[in-house]
Amino acid sequence: MRITGYRSLTTVHRWGRPVGDVNGVVESGVTEVPIVLVETDGGLTGVGLGAHADIARVFPALDGQDPRAVTALYDRMLAFVFKSGHNGGTFGTIGALDMALWDLKAKMAGEPLWQTLGAADRFVPGYASGLEYGLDDDELVGLYEQWAERGYTGAKVKGGLDLNRDVKRLAAVREVLRVNSDQPAIMYDVNESWGRHQAVRLARRVEEQVDLTWIEEPVRRWDVAGHRAVVSGVQAAVATGENLTGLEQYRQLLDSDAVSVVQTGSVWGITHFLRVSVLALGRDLPVSPVAYDTNPVAHAAAAVPNHLVTEVQDLQAPVGLTVDQEIIDGGILLGRSPGLGLEVDEALIAAQRESGAWSAPAGPHVRPADAGLRLAPRRP
Repeated sequence: MRITGYRSLTTVHRWGRPVGDVNGVVESGVTEVPIVLVETDGGLTGVGLGAHADIARVFPALDGQDPRAVTALYDRMLAFVFKSGHNGGTFGTIGALDMALWDLKAKMAGEPLWQTLGAADRFVPGYASGLEYGLDDDELVGLYEQWAERGYTGAKVKGGLDLNRDVKRLAAVREVLRVNSDQPAIMYDVNESWGRHQAVRLARRVEEQVDLTWIEEPVRRWDVAGHRAVVSGVQAAVATGENLTGLEQYRQLLDSDAVSVVQTGSVWGITHFLRVSVLALGRDLPVSPVAYDTNPVAHAAAAVPNHLVTEVQDLQAPVGLTVDQEIIDGGILLGRSPGLGLEVDEALIAAQRESGAWSAPAGPHVRPADAGLRLAPRRP
């Protein structure tokens, strides 16, 4: 079987609520979901999710190749772009294609991807994370009550501007989850909104009032000294890594003991997650993938020995996508359908007319000019 081409689609995820973080909020609650379909001469199609704007430059690395050689093809894609670098959108393109190749490999074997990757258990522990920064306090509680009903014992809350508001919301979510645990795990994500000059002081203020399991991205993703200062200065674990692209970007953080929970972005693909997991395993560190639509990296999470917990952001799939999994018992129960268990209704996707707003100027993918430069916390 050989790779013969690709098709690119874009659908939307209807969250039914505003979604975002300290950097901005998509008020419409509608976000775009790019899909790439990798075609073969054997009639099978691989499904990959995530932005792939650089596909015209990367796809020649795959054209005519045997899709079963997934890890070799991953390195081949990296080799094709080594002169110009593989960060950002290029790495996302490689990740989406890599996901489609793994989907193909498992489909050719006639088994779910978690099984192809060597997992014995198809249940993946999760924590709830609603991108809930734009909700008021009552809406926040109502959102996490849905997760409590599904057995979740851990949740992440967005914050970073108004510490009094953050503490109140962290405590409220903890109370919601007490129905399932006397000591729920509460994570606090400030999405790189603090500077090194203030991160330890602000984190300690929050910790004085709420027992945090981890604090996430307290400073810029590449700030090794800043992360190390937070690791040394707070009681909670420090989680980071979702925006790092390639093993080389993790090395200094790991060498400096500047991260406690090693994260990966799901949009960077399956192979990236597997390699980062091995790197973390060599340091006796746990790994945790951040969420993306339909939780595709959960298949890989099921197969690594140092997986801690996977972020889960919503109970619904995007328009035109059906996924074989259940969100129950505080995690994800992966199905037995071949590959990622994803079905794509191209006709339904073509018929829908909504557009997403992830990249809107007021949205969470555009960093505010004063992020990390605020002398004191302020109200959002």
